[in-house]
Amino acid sequence: MKPDLHPTYEPTTITCGCGNVIETRSTAKDIRVEICSSCHPFFTGTQKIIDSEGRVEKFRKRFGTTKK
Repeated sequence: MKPDLHPTYEPTTITCGCGNVIETRSTAKDIRVEICSSCHPFFTGTQKIIDSEGRVEKFRKRFGTTKK
């Protein structure tokens, strides 16, 4: 095998928007996610309002679309 071909596989943390921290191993240094298994409605069995309006505005701002 060729040396230094593969990226390093190191311990890393996955941080959720709800504050949950998961420790795992990955080639990425730090991973941030918006929803994890601790706060996703499918896993918790409860319905939670997600800020979809903010996501739409973020999309419009990013891609330059306007309201009609």
